[in-house]
Amino acid sequence: MRFALMTKDKPGALQTRMDNREAHLAYIEKTGVVEMAGPVLDEAGQMCGSLIILEVDDLAAAQTWADNDPYAKAELFESVSLQAWKKVIG
Repeated sequence: MRFALMTKDKPGALQTRMDNREAHLAYIEKTGVVEMAGPVLDEAGQMCGSLIILEVDDLAAAQTWADNDPYAKAELFESVSLQAWKKVIG
């Protein structure tokens, strides 16, 4: 089952994102459940959030993945949304 994890960074948290980016990318690689992912950009083209599509068994597994993301552990996010998602195109 697919889930869309959508996050918004706290204001002024770009350095927190950069400080934890390598660990975040390693976590994605290690877990093997991310189908696609990328940062959300602000008007200046700076990273300010994330969109991650997870392929996991259920919502509980998606929440566990999200909770263990190094970005989440670094308290980067102002808001987090996790929603079941159906792939139609792509």
